[in-house]
Amino acid sequence: MNLRHWSSVFACVLMLGLCFPGRAAEAPLRVMTFNVRVPADTGMNAWENRRDLMVQVIKEQHPDLLGTQELTEEQGEYLAAHLPGYAWFGQGRDGGTKGEHMGVFYRTDRLAVERSGDFWLSDTPDVVGSRTWGQPFPRMVTWARFRRRDGGGSFVYLNTHFPYRDEDVGPRMLSAKEIVQWIGKLPVDTRVILAGDFNCAPDTTVHAALTHDLQDAWMTAASRSGPAKTFHNFTGNPDQRIDWILSRGFKAIAVHTITTHDGARYPSDHFPVMAELGG
Repeated sequence: MNLRHWSSVFACVLMLGLCFPGRAAEAPLRVMTFNVRVPADTGMNAWENRRDLMVQVIKEQHPDLLGTQELTEEQGEYLAAHLPGYAWFGQGRDGGTKGEHMGVFYRTDRLAVERSGDFWLSDTPDVVGSRTWGQPFPRMVTWARFRRRDGGGSFVYLNTHFPYRDEDVGPRMLSAKEIVQWIGKLPVDTRVILAGDFNCAPDTTVHAALTHDLQDAWMTAASRSGPAKTFHNFTGNPDQRIDWILSRGFKAIAVHTITTHDGARYPSDHFPVMAELGG
């Protein structure tokens, strides 16, 4: 074969690479965690006065995957009706449509659900609505195995909300251990994303337990923007970083804390966090 032949072969290979890019060219997975705050407030912070701002934030950020906390059925249906291209699932922590949901929204053009389910953070995780460890409310995890429609394989996603009281240090640790054990039953090469409102700081034993095998996007991303802290109680001045996106088998490319507001009106008492995950 002469040089002209090899030049032609190289040109064909190059064109094929441009037309059919491999996994290296896949778009990063955009994952958002957002405690939406139950519709319990009045005045400016009432759900009716902030829901459209929440829709605006989600549309502007266009996450592939959005995990919510404190979501009620009413809120979930409103968001779904105003977010074309998204589907959502999740049951209430008391079972069925009752109580707060760990509602999971996803772009149907980017992701497909292969399996999904729930378990409760208690001594009886398979019992719907169960609560032990002295907890006044049930706490739970909603999970799913997703397949990427771009050929990028599958991963398991978990969405949760830990107890919030100062005296709940023990229950938060027990919750972390239960999740670690659940993830430990997956094949070791399974890619995993765990996100939610953990109601504790990253310098705690809870964070240490969860990040033994998972990486905190805020701590490992090449690029960060926005404040580190996320809970601001509708003031815009956050004082705690309690909303985390953790993962295994991904590389955190960028992470953003989103502070969008309309004057003194905020979409929630938490800032949402968005991570771009590659791999």
